Amino acid sequence: MTVTIAALGLGGLGRRECTHYASFDDVTLVGGVDVSPDARETFEAEFDRPAYESTADLLAAHEDELEAVSVCTPHTLHHEQAMAAMDADCHVFVEKPLTTELATARELVATADERGLVLQVGFQRHFDPLFRELRRLVDTGAIGTPTAVNAYLGQDWIDLQAGTWRTNPDLSGGGELFDSGTHLVDAMLWTLDAEPAAVTGIADKQGHDVDVNSALAATLDRNGQRITASVCVCGDGTDIVPDDGLTIWGSEGHISLRDGTLTVTTPESTRRVEITEARDFETLTREKLRNFVDAVEGTAESVVTGEYGLAVTAFLESAYEATERGVTLEVDDLRAP
Repeated sequence: MTVTIAALGLGGLGRRECTHYASFDDVTLVGGVDVSPDARETFEAEFDRPAYESTADLLAAHEDELEAVSVCTPHTLHHEQAMAAMDADCHVFVEKPLTTELATARELVATADERGLVLQVGFQRHFDPLFRELRRLVDTGAIGTPTAVNAYLGQDWIDLQAGTWRTNPDLSGGGELFDSGTHLVDAMLWTLDAEPAAVTGIADKQGHDVDVNSALAATLDRNGQRITASVCVCGDGTDIVPDDGLTIWGSEGHISLRDGTLTVTTPESTRRVEITEARDFETLTREKLRNFVDAVEGTAESVVTGEYGLAVTAFLESAYEATERGVTLEVDDLRAP
């Protein structure tokens, strides 16, 4: 079986993902889409495939042969592009976040379900052996019952992104919290197997059009059990490479993830957990794209479903509204129609 795929968004990450798709024996890269003439020209030179200015142009040319699309475009474009692809009966891979609004995320999830299409979100930490082990330790009761979590991320984001689409709210939907912060929220919810219940906080734009720093307090729901959460995101840090970490507190100890090191502390001992599997960016990118192709082929389950991505969008949308209004908001029922 060969899966035919087109790429929407031909920037740096989009083309890197195309390189992986092109390396799969069971994938045919059909074409690409980007509003930038330079990006289209580069794509055509690298992959010897046509590139188009719009999703509509791509679908008009290739709808009969196209089975899937891979979306790596500015955040606020995800919904429209993914819907157009599913209207053409295409499976969809979407880089994070799924969308910037809960209502549009729900629409994508419902449409994929109705049409039997794969909808997958590009959260690579679900393929990272370090985060998988953290989730396993929580699940197996290594620290008893989880009761609280502290999540943080800092990077020199605003200096690098100033003037790009990521700092244009019409395209990004928000600042550092919606960009790198999305990965942090994903890691927190996924490792705890929890859903957001309520959130409040403050945000600082530092004179820009989007948030740079955010501090959130939240309540999570883990199968009916409440977990107190704090989330701190700094977009004016010291290095473009994110410095992030998690500490999960439980009734019988705590687990900390910092600088790539996982430490389990209980009253009896403190031990480091060794991870030997590869977890570099290219490996994780390849694995998440491979899982999407396998899910389209029906040989594997999607690891990061659209329904899961919906939960992250729900948390973030509520967080933005809460910081703007200065209130605590309950997160809408994720299963509401």
